Amino acid sequence: MADRSNLLLDTHILLWWLSGSSRLPAPARKAIEQSDVTYVSAATAWEISVKSAVRRLEFRGEIDEQITRNHFRPLQITIAHAVAAGRLPPHHGDPFDRMLVAQASIESLTLVTSDAMLRRYDIHVMLV
Repeated sequence: MADRSNLLLDTHILLWWLSGSSRLPAPARKAIEQSDVTYVSAATAWEISVKSAVRRLEFRGEIDEQITRNHFRPLQITIAHAVAAGRLPPHHGDPFDRMLVAQASIESLTLVTSDAMLRRYDIHVMLV
């Protein structure tokens, strides 16, 4: 079971946090503020970079600097994460989200997301 005080942010949640968006509900903001450790996956940085490059997302600054400035901990992608992501049931087709599910499972983290589809996996999800 995931330790609810150790969180993994999905891309939307990270972007809403960084921009101070009202789309991030107060309970989620409070959970992030009070978590023991909040992780940001290398997959999230990769997704932001890819979507920025093809102009599907506007992101200012450097993602690694933003992670450090906000006292988040980077979560690298391991071979075990990659294998687990590939073996997941096909509930969700997005490879970035599948990686987050695998990482949340292996690392016993609570995935903070707005994507209700991710609740179909056997992980702890904080749906916002």
